[in-house]
Amino acid sequence: MEFITSIRKAIDFMENNLEKDINANDVSKHINYSLFLLERSFSMVTNYSIMEYLRCRRLYQAAVDIIKTNEKIIDIAYKYCYETPESFTKAFTRFHNVTPTQVRNGSNYKVFLPLTININIIGGDKMDYIVKTLPSFIVIGIQRIFDNETAYKEIPKFWDEVMDKYFGKEPSNEFEKAINKYSIGEYGICIDDLDNGKFRYLIAGIYNGGDIPNGMVVYEFKEELWAIFNCYGPLPNALQSVNTRIYKEWLPGNPDYELSGVASIEWYDTVGNTLDNNYHSKIMIPVIKK
Repeated sequence: MEFITSIRKAIDFMENNLEKDINANDVSKHINYSLFLLERSFSMVTNYSIMEYLRCRRLYQAAVDIIKTNEKIIDIAYKYCYETPESFTKAFTRFHNVTPTQVRNGSNYKVFLPLTININIIGGDKMDYIVKTLPSFIVIGIQRIFDNETAYKEIPKFWDEVMDKYFGKEPSNEFEKAINKYSIGEYGICIDDLDNGKFRYLIAGIYNGGDIPNGMVVYEFKEELWAIFNCYGPLPNALQSVNTRIYKEWLPGNPDYELSGVASIEWYDTVGNTLDNNYHSKIMIPVIKK
């Protein structure tokens, strides 16, 4: 399925089901597209998560119904999938800055219309990338399970926790020795092989054999095609900027490649200063040739 077509189909499905209790997993299943890839591409292109978009559209349509119909506010709350009038009023007021009753009495409300996705061709500044087949490789790392909705906030906390606990100190046990042996922290890896909107994230290094200490996991990537994007500049801004450009410029309408696989990888130069303007990092995504 074309990258941009998948997002358009996702929007169409949500628009047709605002009054049904659907979630991001339902959307991905309907359009037959990986939930992990859909969540990531949708948020990069629109600046909203799937559930944020649903929430904003429902609250806007609820305001329209309050103005244009005589339906009871409690019935409108249930209509747009809120379990209680209190939760609806709280969400409505946070979104519109006025209560449902104030809107019915003539107060202004926030407009949030359906999104229209268009392809913009942006020139003059080519992205620094290569597409190549990588042989199979195995990574080892510290794993945690994250939810698609909260991952962008929680993953940096995970890194802070691991770095505070294990980095910059003399290893005193097998786990800490493995941190050094395998250069744990050279990679940040998302693996989407779970259900219910969750995925695995590894703070990892390359596994080259040996004992696997308790508390670490290994994962093997089979030989496949990867698009590898170079990033230069301080973290996290440099990576975020390139990541956004991948999903807004490189993938939409790409005549040669589309996303595949269940993972994405960030590589970090372990000897560089992450705040340096020339700091080198990379984003790696598996692709298939059309």
